[in-house]
Amino acid sequence: MDSHLVGETAALVTAALWTSCSILFASAGRRIGPLSVNAYRIVMAMVLLGVTHLVLFRTLLPPADTSQWFYLGLSGAAGLALGDFGYFGALVFMGPRRGVLLMSMAPIFSVISGYFILGEVLSPLNLLGIVVTLSGVTWVILEKEIHTHEPPLPARQKVYGILCGLGGAVGQGLGLVISKYGMLVAGSEGAQPVNTLSATLIRMIVASGVVWLLVLVSGRLPRVIAARRDLAALKRTFAGAVTGPFVGVWLSMVAVTYAIAGVAATLMSLMPVMVIPVLWLLYHQKTSARGIAGAAVAVVGVAILFGTG
Repeated sequence: MDSHLVGETAALVTAALWTSCSILFASAGRRIGPLSVNAYRIVMAMVLLGVTHLVLFRTLLPPADTSQWFYLGLSGAAGLALGDFGYFGALVFMGPRRGVLLMSMAPIFSVISGYFILGEVLSPLNLLGIVVTLSGVTWVILEKEIHTHEPPLPARQKVYGILCGLGGAVGQGLGLVISKYGMLVAGSEGAQPVNTLSATLIRMIVASGVVWLLVLVSGRLPRVIAARRDLAALKRTFAGAVTGPFVGVWLSMVAVTYAIAGVAATLMSLMPVMVIPVLWLLYHQKTSARGIAGAAVAVVGVAILFGTG
């Protein structure tokens, strides 16, 4: 299989895994709050990654130099700590469908930062594929609540949700590009590129520190600690941690390694399309013909991206 197909396939699988974890995290977040979900899921993922790294490489800490640690850590803080906090806030304030839809803007920031940080220039067909995919996703995003049978949101709650979603999209889009720089470009002379598992673990270690520092500074530590009593929420958080920040983020590093960052980010933004059948199966939440048409347009865009590499 060509390397770009490896990256693009990994991106699609990542989108599917993140779709499932978004449902789990939204459910848990309504019970214990987005900050508690973020704090617990990131520690769970860090432990899972650390054990896996120890088994596969016989070392707990990834072998990387100071520069690689810095950039991968920065990407973890931007994408996994601040970006995901905005994402979880959007999920709780606006629900899984609308929260996931706002995060679909992340590829825009990946394309822009990929050009300036990595010098990645997209071909006309790459740009066409991204535009078509995001157009389909946007079509689904703009579907009115009356067509999806979702309760209308109070104006203030909608504003909070939009701000959280946009902040999360910026953090995740930029964090993805910085992580690629840290894996493949950063490092002293003669330093080896960082493998995807080690890169994911470094990002998760730094992101865990940032998240728990925010918990401490915000004065929410007692509330977060008390959330451990809600076993149902913790079970959902753990299941989401496995599919999201453990396997999903690992695969996202594979995707960005072998595919152009903007293309990988676009494919990973397909969660709004993938979440439609999931919400129908779980909550009998219907989608109008417009939503289905938007999903079909997004699929056409994916086909263009796979065809162009």
